[in-house]
This record gives sequence, structure tokens and C-alpha cells, in this order.
Amino acid sequence: MHTALAHLDEPPTLAAVGIGVHGPAGRVEVFSLPDLWQLHLYGYDADLTVDGTEHTIRPGRVSLVPPGTEVRYRYRGRSEHRYVHFRLGTGGAPTSIPVIQSAGPELAFLEAQLQQALTAWPHTPARAVAEVWGALWRIAGLAPARERTAQDFHPAVAAAVALIEARLTEPLTVPEIAKAVGVSHNHLTRLFRAATGETVVGYLRARRMERARHFLCATTLSIPAVAASVGIPDLQAFNKTCRRELGASPRGIRAARPVQAERSSAQKYSATFPPPAATVH
Repeated sequence: MHTALAHLDEPPTLAAVGIGVHGPAGRVEVFSLPDLWQLHLYGYDADLTVDGTEHTIRPGRVSLVPPGTEVRYRYRGRSEHRYVHFRLGTGGAPTSIPVIQSAGPELAFLEAQLQQALTAWPHTPARAVAEVWGALWRIAGLAPARERTAQDFHPAVAAAVALIEARLTEPLTVPEIAKAVGVSHNHLTRLFRAATGETVVGYLRARRMERARHFLCATTLSIPAVAASVGIPDLQAFNKTCRRELGASPRGIRAARPVQAERSSAQKYSATFPPPAATVH
């Protein structure tokens, strides 16, 4: 096994967080966790076989093994690692993650997150869950571009989306976005349409209108304040855009206050893109 499919849209349910010590009782261990995922952050050299596929453990590597998968460890002496055993939900699109990979420059952040989880567990489980969930998303982002699935963003598209989300309140043009992410206007347009099926302008407009809908339905902000908060301070232009994109005037949208909001553009496109003492376990 080279990769695992993990559903990360819901927080994990933790079963155990700790520091495992292996090697002194035997150089070879073969086991599986029938119902639990295994996350290990290594500080030693060893050999690992996951479902018949051989991998090499080195300090600073991290592994993620799905439930029911047989693992065989061959240790070279006392071996200590951080571990988390947990369950994952089934919501959202699955993310393909290598079963073992180098943490690279993210190592210090992962160590800190797992240390915080270990400190919090089990007395503050919500904090532990938050730290592990964050670590899982960080691990999902480690894979180099050649290992990513076809659904993932091109780096320029991902950077453009992040820029749009951060600057929805500001005037933005496609040339400005393209320059900021380091590609030409035309190249960004092609990449964006290939990744999302949408133009950059269309995505920007959809995100602004989704945010406007939220503010109109969920807050008592004035309509001019809502318009300014989504980068369309001209009230006439804002009113026209709301009618065209949302099917009603800002006042009409606020009066309707739908009970069930439509799935946001962010969710739509995310489906496209992509502590204590050591214990032996």
C-alpha cells in the first residue's frame, strides 16, 4: 500500500494519543488496528511493511495507516514515536495521502501539534481533537505535486483562490491576481477553468455573492455595510449583481431569510480541487 484515502471534512474521534516505545521487547512487531487509523511521527530508523508494501522509516517521517491494515515493523534498537489512534467519518470527498512521507519543513509544526494533543489528552479532549485534525490536514498537504490527485489545484490556482478569499472586500482584477501568483493573465485563466470549470471573474463574483447572502440572511448589518464587505461599495451595482446572481434585491434576500442556505461556493469548489510519560502500545 502506497496511499490511503482519508475523509477529513469531519473532525476525528480520538481513541488514544501517546508516545510509543518499541524495540526492547523484540525487533519485529506485526499487528493491525481493526477499527482505527494510525498516525505515527517517527524519530528513528526502521523498516515498515504496510499491507505487503515495504517502506523505510527515517527520523522526521510521518505515516498514516487506515483501519484493518497489517503493518510489520523491523526495529534497529529502542524506537520511540508519537502516535494517535482515531476514527474518521465518511463525509466529503476523500483525500489521497501517502502512507509514509517526510514531514520536511512542516516537522516542527507537526511536532508542536501532536505535543499539544498529547498534553490535552484525555483531560481536554476537544483541544486534542482540534490539534490532531489540524495535523491531519497539514499531513494531507505534504505530498509533492507529482503525488497529488488530479482533483487538486495547480499551485497557481490554489494561490489565486487563497488571494481571492483574503481580499473579497477589495477591488480585484484578473491581471492583478495573475501577477500576484506569478503567472500570466491568460495562463491563469486557462488553469482556473481547467481546475474549476469556471472563470476567475465568475469564481470571484460567486464568492462575493455567497458572502453577501450570508451577511444579509444571518446578520443585521446595513445593506451598504454588506455591499462594502464584499467589495462592491456602489449600491446600484450591488443591487444589480444581487438580482442577477441571487435572484432578488438585497432587501428581498434579507426578507426571505431562507431556513436552509444553499451550499456555499467554497464547498462547491472544494469538492473539485482538491505530553505525559511515554507509554508502550
